[in-house]
Amino acid sequence: MTPKYIFVTGGVTSSLGKGIIAASLAKLLQARGYTVTIQKLDPYINVDPGTLNPYEHGECYVTEDGAETDLDLGHYERFLNTPTSQANNVTTGRIYQHVINKEREGAFLGKTVQVIPHITDEIKRRIKLLGETGNYEIIITEIGGTVGDIESLPYVESVRQLLWELKDEDALVVHLTLLPYLSSTHELKTKPTQHSVKLLLESGVQPDILVCRTEHAISKEMRKKIALFCNVDVNSVIEALDVPTIYDVPLMMLKEKLDKTVLSKLKLSAKNDPDLESWKSFLTRHKNPKHEVRIGLIGKYIELPDAYKSIIEAFIHAGAFNEARVRVQYIHSELIADDNVAQKLGDLDGILVAPGFGDRGIEGKITAIKYARENDVPFFGICLGMQMAVIEFARNVIGWKDAHSTEMNSKTKHAVIDLMQGQKNITKKGGTMRLGSYVCELSKGSKAYAAYEKSKINERHRHRFEFNNNYIKDFVENGMQITGVNPDTKLAEIVEIKSHPYFIGVQFHPEYKSTVLNPHPLFVKFVKAAVQFSQS
Repeated sequence: MTPKYIFVTGGVTSSLGKGIIAASLAKLLQARGYTVTIQKLDPYINVDPGTLNPYEHGECYVTEDGAETDLDLGHYERFLNTPTSQANNVTTGRIYQHVINKEREGAFLGKTVQVIPHITDEIKRRIKLLGETGNYEIIITEIGGTVGDIESLPYVESVRQLLWELKDEDALVVHLTLLPYLSSTHELKTKPTQHSVKLLLESGVQPDILVCRTEHAISKEMRKKIALFCNVDVNSVIEALDVPTIYDVPLMMLKEKLDKTVLSKLKLSAKNDPDLESWKSFLTRHKNPKHEVRIGLIGKYIELPDAYKSIIEAFIHAGAFNEARVRVQYIHSELIADDNVAQKLGDLDGILVAPGFGDRGIEGKITAIKYARENDVPFFGICLGMQMAVIEFARNVIGWKDAHSTEMNSKTKHAVIDLMQGQKNITKKGGTMRLGSYVCELSKGSKAYAAYEKSKINERHRHRFEFNNNYIKDFVENGMQITGVNPDTKLAEIVEIKSHPYFIGVQFHPEYKSTVLNPHPLFVKFVKAAVQFSQS
């Protein structure tokens, strides 16, 4: 089966929402009965975002097969409810690394290695890899960056070559652009869009469909003007108005008939009317909550909410399930201390301590966990948050005041969190953590078991340090249970305090698996506990 290809490019400015448009289009095509996947081509030279500071690029998203990828893959999974893989994210760094390795091996037989054809050939190979390895009818490829950027040029050239190689009905280009509104003259301006398309044409690529981000509705006359100057038909000028949530975008694109236009150009039939009832039901619950809860997200990258993107979206999914609006309050862990913790956290209905690395803000996280434990506030710790819960318990319940993680204090006498055995001889950081999906067995009668309603689960990981099993007996005797364990490594995956209304820490990242149609059970139960706490 030869798949159809859709390329999504962006112009005028960055952050217009190419990933959301790509995911929304994929959702509509999926709802019409087609098997669809999306891949992201990132123009930065890092091999992957795993070593990037979250301030630089937002959250690093981890796939089932352990790839550290762009956060847009999270949107793809949340919209399509299907997992992505290593093949769904390609970076310039990975492309050049592969080509240079081949050159060192002598694979090019002494040829001069150049951007064209060697780099573009590798980009094209990566684009087509999903079509060769997966059973997909349509593959959507999002080109990162903005048309005109130097670093994006090899990708645009690769798209040009593929469009030349493929039949007209086997590929098309969707170009996302911006219609700025001038408040002084009360008008939308089309000139930036015209220039953006002109730049694309200079690279040899004619867009087939224009999706125009706008704050105001586009008139018929303006659509005709855009179509005329950008060489597309009028029906291919799609209005993308600002909407309250990203989850409104698929319905907006349905109203604009983006999916029908795409299918028509690809000469595909609309197999059926799109079934979006579950999606609409989610939106109804999300927009008409019966409850409201305030949950504090304790982290150290709070200046950039995208650093916790999957967590925020998981709260939206779980909130809708519980018919509750989750008001997330970002609280910097560096600003929490014993003398102000009650003031900062006193009005919260739940406390989540977020993942992260390094020793900055650690003591604030530990103080917040102590407050949650002592005041019966629903608590949820993820990865580093779980490790800090273990340290807090060791210090303030068991009585080991020096208890710590060897990540922050290598000389502590009570290393309750320690470097995993398999990580001790690793010096290169990129892609070497415990990554991807692993099995976890749950203890019956635990809160985790009640959430999942089964004894064996699979969850995604991204960490180097673990609970030190030498101390299990001490923790259990003092009231902290180990309720989730990896059957192969015996790694402690979940800790709970049974006497607490809701106190769970997990070594894995449940937020990665939460989707619109399948909200994560741990987030669902956490939000439910917060609702109950708010009403007590």
